[in-house]
Amino acid sequence: MNVKRPTYIDILKTRKCITPYLNKTPLLQYPILSDILEFDVYVKHENCHPTGSFKIRGGINLISNLNAEERAKGVITASTGNHGQSIALASKMFGVKATVCVKKGANPYKVEAIRRFGADIIEKGRDFDEARLYAERISEEQGLYYIHTANEPLLIAGVGTMGLEIIEDVSDVDAIIVSVGGGTHASGLGIVFKTVLPSVDIIAVQAENAPSVYLSWKSGKLESTESAKTIADGLATRQAFELTTSILRDVLDDFLLVSEMEIKNAIKLYIDKAKTIAEGAGAASLAAGYKIRKRLKGKKVVLILSGGNLTSNMLQEIL
Repeated sequence: MNVKRPTYIDILKTRKCITPYLNKTPLLQYPILSDILEFDVYVKHENCHPTGSFKIRGGINLISNLNAEERAKGVITASTGNHGQSIALASKMFGVKATVCVKKGANPYKVEAIRRFGADIIEKGRDFDEARLYAERISEEQGLYYIHTANEPLLIAGVGTMGLEIIEDVSDVDAIIVSVGGGTHASGLGIVFKTVLPSVDIIAVQAENAPSVYLSWKSGKLESTESAKTIADGLATRQAFELTTSILRDVLDDFLLVSEMEIKNAIKLYIDKAKTIAEGAGAASLAAGYKIRKRLKGKKVVLILSGGNLTSNMLQEIL
């Protein structure tokens, strides 16, 4: 794959691009969580975006940079939900026809949001990866502009802007914990911090049931798994991707796995102690922080709450 990596300068330029459309998200300190975890907890609330997820940063950046011919074609992508919402809303903002492929039985909350943002929905395949392959095929057959969920420099540069906001609010941070699905926002954050504040530890986390990127980071080659069945649908990908995985191998200081129970407990902890809703992928960073709390004792740590799109049924089940 011959795709140019985004740079810190690209992320600076991107912030100017998306600022007219998105508000800066809160970075809040939670004394009760800090007391429980024994380190200073700062939560980056990406669940405050119009789509309830960090993905909209990349969606606006990518769609706004399409040329007239690409916009006229229309776009197609595949998603576990949040990426699809971002492409749907950004396409609506810039007058582009969008189609999103999701797996059969995908999170109904996210599917309905994608539809309400104006995109066409195609339900295909048993999981995200089968939906992704179908989207690639439809793109070729119908001449639509295909948006890859991870191998897109404009997406990475877009979500990397959250790193600029964190530095403005708490420049003396010791560590950042970020969840990984396709790896775009961990890549973007890593590019920012390893350029400006390289001493900050960037710690990634995946679900034990969907560890393809973790395995790839460990082995140095692209890995895949037979399944990716996890409550954290934003992390449910069976295949690691070349661009993001190559960046993560350069910018991450550590990579952890968390169990389904640890993710569920983190969702409950956010509700009880921070009065906020996190979906599985959004709570994974807190789950990881709790898991290594002794190692982080006394440090200043930012947890990326990447999204809050949890269905009421799922929330009831967890509680």
